[in-house]
Amino acid sequence: MIVQLLLGGAAAGSAAWFSLRYAWWRPARDWRYPRVLMYHMVRDHRPGTRFNKLRVKPTEFARQVQWLAANEFTFVFASQLFSGEALPERCVCLTFDDGYEDNLLNADPVLAECAARATLYLVSDRNGGWSSKKKAHHADDELASEPKLSDDQVRSLLDSRRWELGGHTTTHANLAALSDEDARQEISEARETFRDRFGVQPATFAYPFGIYQPEHAAMAGECGFTGAVTTEPGIAAWPYANPLEVPRIKVSGNDGLLAFKLRIRGGRRGLQS
Repeated sequence: MIVQLLLGGAAAGSAAWFSLRYAWWRPARDWRYPRVLMYHMVRDHRPGTRFNKLRVKPTEFARQVQWLAANEFTFVFASQLFSGEALPERCVCLTFDDGYEDNLLNADPVLAECAARATLYLVSDRNGGWSSKKKAHHADDELASEPKLSDDQVRSLLDSRRWELGGHTTTHANLAALSDEDARQEISEARETFRDRFGVQPATFAYPFGIYQPEHAAMAGECGFTGAVTTEPGIAAWPYANPLEVPRIKVSGNDGLLAFKLRIRGGRRGLQS
């Protein structure tokens, strides 16, 4: 009897853990609302590092995009979310922040295979000025050491017509730590220089670290961006009430396909982000 009680308690505990972790009971968000996914890197994990949740393994990324294609999601660019054009009921927008070389080496072949497309939120200065530190006193700069796309590689992505560019500041800056003048310069720089460097002027923007204030959202609009995405988790009603503060679905390198499917369904994994 004691053993049966213990086993029953363990099973109940496991069921409670599964329910809290995955929140399978959470209702699906309206399928008319676009799913905006946030990625960073598509590469294998680095043992002993802090940011493996930002590293989606290539095999997992392929499974995710293949599942979206098999379930008849329409892949759209971020610019289409804010253009006023009609969108299909089930659409998904893949976004990649920063500008890592593995986006070309590992993500792009999957997009080609699945007839998918993506928006790249590209840091303008990916060499000397780029930083992954939220604050200057932080001890490491792990993400800054990751290989970044060269300008020629960015041009290759754009030539494929599977990618479009979005702005992501000049130096991956923490906007809240800057003066208004410097923040405005960081936000506007991509629209001012990408046209000359790549022949395009980005329509949308992503806030580095997801850190911004209302005045920074206003600056993005004043600088000519029609929409901007945040790191807040969720699926917003569409058309957007506030196109300069759109949440995204965080795709974690620590999750499997089940968690991915549930995030697509409800915008979050369980009770977490």
